[in-house]
Amino acid sequence: MADRRTFIKILSGAAAGTLLPLPVFGRMDEGVSDRWGELLPRREFGATGEKVTMMGVGGFHIGKQSDYEAQKTIETAIEGGIRYFDTAADYQHGGSEQKLGRLLVPKYRDEIFLHTKTRAVTAEQAQQHLEDSLMRLNTDHLDLWLMHSVNSEEDADNRIDNGVLDVFQKAKAEGKTRHIGFSGHVTPVAHLKMLQIAPDLEACMLPVNLVDPSYNSFIKNVIPELQDANMGIIAMKTLAGGGFFGGGFEGNAHLNKRVIDYITVKEAIQFSLSMPVSVLVTGPDNSTMMKEKIGYAQSFHGMDEATAKTLIDKVAKFANTKVEYYKM
Repeated sequence: MADRRTFIKILSGAAAGTLLPLPVFGRMDEGVSDRWGELLPRREFGATGEKVTMMGVGGFHIGKQSDYEAQKTIETAIEGGIRYFDTAADYQHGGSEQKLGRLLVPKYRDEIFLHTKTRAVTAEQAQQHLEDSLMRLNTDHLDLWLMHSVNSEEDADNRIDNGVLDVFQKAKAEGKTRHIGFSGHVTPVAHLKMLQIAPDLEACMLPVNLVDPSYNSFIKNVIPELQDANMGIIAMKTLAGGGFFGGGFEGNAHLNKRVIDYITVKEAIQFSLSMPVSVLVTGPDNSTMMKEKIGYAQSFHGMDEATAKTLIDKVAKFANTKVEYYKM
């Protein structure tokens, strides 16, 4: 089993020739099926005892789609073996949760792992968001509830001081969520602070992509700490939220040269899958894109260290806030 020092050594290109950290999260379950068909390989979700499919669906993108396309994308995901679905209370002002509550949950709730997130900064907000999310999602419990977008040390302190963690712990005790965690994408410092002051959290969602190791890196600075804490690790922004294509959801400047002109989407996805993550949450614009990304997961066999280092070096010049527009 790779340790933290080995992992950092991998990213610095010190060694080459062996598979990247698949052994970190133990043996993957393969050939597992449920009543809807065969699942993608499942990975251990930290110390929770859960196993989750290696790829999940991002709810922000589902919320943007028409009901027809969203249903088609969901069915494509299920048929392709995905059983992990992400959303958040603020996506489309609750619209993403409502869509999943109508199109996903009634048919598939017993087979899926469902998480949502809240930006609540007070206990009262958190409690209200939880009740609203459960109602919109048409379920009596979540599999995972995340403090959404913790963006600074001060933000982390304020949420704890204002009782947000207390509400999370109460929700878990009452069975309204099975597990609790946090997400963030602005700076690794915020994640490290949250790990310090809220050790009871079980999962973390963070950016994992080929540009990340070269600038204010979550992979280098946070993932080793998550491994030490045996937390479920959820990869997001594996294409930098559109930044690899010269755009982004928050209006970053378009680039004369795009990251994707130097690497393929398959390489980008499979690099992220080669990191010690439990699940990679990807945002498909439509069902065709969903099927394409499932194909990348199905053909995944691990990436050797030399290949990973070559790819990191190839796109290191893009390591800035124009591509990773969500970072400080």
